[in-house]
Amino acid sequence: MTATVSRRPAPLAPAGPAGTGDIGRLVVSCPDGPGIVALISAFLHRHGANIVQSDQFSTGAAGGRFMLRTEFHLTRLRERLHLLRRQFDVEVARRLGAEFRVRAAATPARVAIFVSRHDHCLLDLLWRARRGELPIEVVAVVSNHPDLEPDVAAFGTPYMHVPVTRATKPAAERVQLDLLRGEVDLVVLARYMQILSGDFLDRVGVPVINIHHSFLPAFAGASPYERARQRGVKLIGATAHYATEDLDEGPIIEQDVVRVSHRASVADLARGGADIERTVLARAVAWHCADRVFVHGATTVVF
Repeated sequence: MTATVSRRPAPLAPAGPAGTGDIGRLVVSCPDGPGIVALISAFLHRHGANIVQSDQFSTGAAGGRFMLRTEFHLTRLRERLHLLRRQFDVEVARRLGAEFRVRAAATPARVAIFVSRHDHCLLDLLWRARRGELPIEVVAVVSNHPDLEPDVAAFGTPYMHVPVTRATKPAAERVQLDLLRGEVDLVVLARYMQILSGDFLDRVGVPVINIHHSFLPAFAGASPYERARQRGVKLIGATAHYATEDLDEGPIIEQDVVRVSHRASVADLARGGADIERTVLARAVAWHCADRVFVHGATTVVF
């Protein structure tokens, strides 16, 4: 199986404010215990970094998991970043048994967006990325239908059409993996109406964020707004979560709702649902790409 790929020059990334290239971001997760903040702060001070923002959380005072997100200023950050990572690993992470990331805050995340025929979440993400409202570079749009290629063309983003049927799904996923391998930091399912296999999720090597068209989630499957209206719902909403092999059961990043009444038609509910899907997904992508989301088991901590 082969993919139809439409490639166009990528749009220019928006310029950030002066000096943002020297802002770094450090995220740490480790078993909790005394002295962690002091150890990390001392490391940054020793290497000439100035902390400009810091958030922390522990899941329990005794035997919990400690999570920290810190932004810092360090002159000539980009040329010093590789050595800083190595030194943090030796001087701090190994001592704490910690998982960590250190990176330049101004570096956008490379994102692939998967979509089928619903365009509202896709176009909203592309629009926000072009305006500099999301810290992402959309490197590709992948779809099992050709319908949205003209819309994506206006943003100068490569469009990859990979047809999927029940019989061809394993081959189609292999094509998708070949297209994405080493090219992306995140996959976003912007109303991609296919279930990704556990094999795909294991092999893609990056997090996958999905948007679910209900709050709990509830009314899963086909015709959710028809069934919601039949039940007389008073709230409709959306849930953004990390995709796992268990359908719609991954750790939740963000949720929101709007009130509706008995006067709302199915079309009204669908329009309201589309609006909230856009905003919930955009927030989830923004928070993930700004290193604000820590996964802890089946839940998340969001700074």
